Amino acid sequence: MKKSILVLGAVLTLTAISCKKSESGNKSVIKADSSETLVTDTNGKVDSVTQSSSTIEVNGQKTEKTDFVYKATDGTLVKVVFKNDPKENTVAITSNKKTFTLPKTETKDGETIYKKDDMTARVKGDSLHLEQGNNIIELKRTKI
Repeated sequence: MKKSILVLGAVLTLTAISCKKSESGNKSVIKADSSETLVTDTNGKVDSVTQSSSTIEVNGQKTEKTDFVYKATDGTLVKVVFKNDPKENTVAITSNKKTFTLPKTETKDGETIYKKDDMTARVKGDSLHLEQGNNIIELKRTKI
């Protein structure tokens, strides 16, 4: 009886020692960047919309790219990139590993229209109305 208790104690001690977690962790696992990006609007307030924005200035001319994530009514997530530079204003819509880039054609009544061939994107506020032939897709900007 005493021998079995001693053996059991030794096994438990060895198990506890061998299962001790190492603080260094697995060297083959890449650690995620824990930095947080806050996006502000033009008034300096923190924007609650999922977006990423960058501005590049070359020879006094600014190029601005703003990325948003939109959600379709069926739950599909779509990446939308607005690019504004002195030469052109475009929107690039990416879904299912396909990207459609549409140039800006007009702005009226707070609505911006991008069009190429039979595809039209109408952007007004937080919504994007996409038309291609007889297909109509409604997208809304996602919130954090």
